[in-house]
Amino acid sequence: MSKRCEVSGVGPMTGHNVSHANNRTPRRFLPNVQAKRIWVQELKRYVTVHLSARSLKSISKNGTAGIAKLVREGKI
Repeated sequence: MSKRCEVSGVGPMTGHNVSHANNRTPRRFLPNVQAKRIWVQELKRYVTVHLSARSLKSISKNGTAGIAKLVREGKI
C-alpha cells in the first residue's frame, strides 16, 4: 500500500533524527494512511479508498461529495 492519501494527496515528508549529541541522520515522516470502505450516497455504492486520518475526519464532517467527484474522474 502506498503511503499517499488518495483524497488530499498527503505523502511522506523528510527530516532528521537528532541525537543527544546533536548528530543528524535522515528519516521519513509517514502519514497515517488507512484503507477504508465508505458508502457514497451519490453513487449508491461502497468505495474503498486509502486516505489519511485527517481526510477521514473531514469526510465525516463535510460528506462524501468529494469522493464521488474523484471516482467519476477515474482518480480512485
